[in-house]
Amino acid sequence: MSDPIARLLIAALGLYAAVGGVVAAWFLVRGSRRMDAGVRTASVWFKLLIAPGLAALWPWVVARAGSKATQDDSHDA
Repeated sequence: MSDPIARLLIAALGLYAAVGGVVAAWFLVRGSRRMDAGVRTASVWFKLLIAPGLAALWPWVVARAGSKATQDDSHDA
């Protein structure tokens, strides 16, 4: 593999991980309260345990948060 391609792949992986970290932090601070009632009362240790999975699966978490928000809005009407 050539050097520029390798650098591009590493940069893309770093960007994916950075966005995942931001999404995981958002979910643990605010998103979990809206999406899953069971996580509201969970311990800090549980939240630390699920943080890597949230960071790795952040596209799914964002999609689920978006669909949950639109479902909640439609029930209010």
